[in-house]
Amino acid sequence: MKPARIESGTDIFKEGEAGDRMYVVGEGVVELSVKGKIIATVGKGGIFGEMALIDDKPRSATARAKTDCELATIDEAKFFELIHEKPSFALEVMKVLVERLRIMDTRTDHK
Repeated sequence: MKPARIESGTDIFKEGEAGDRMYVVGEGVVELSVKGKIIATVGKGGIFGEMALIDDKPRSATARAKTDCELATIDEAKFFELIHEKPSFALEVMKVLVERLRIMDTRTDHK
């Protein structure tokens, strides 16, 4: 996985777009936003974009480089290979999903 250099301010993907890969942050910081509101920041070693590989639905958030970044990509074939060869990878992805779900849940009005 050769990392790609992404300049600060660049949209990596936008909410509503089709997605066929997830990303691992090698360097820098990425902001994730939903409907224009920042919901998370992802730094070195963090992942984002994983939902597109799990449910084959359009992107639910926009990812933008907050700083200059180096990002490695994981496509669907590599994603399933990693899950098969290293089950702890699947657990890490689930932890990220749960953490972001909890963040969204706290920001949702339950009236």
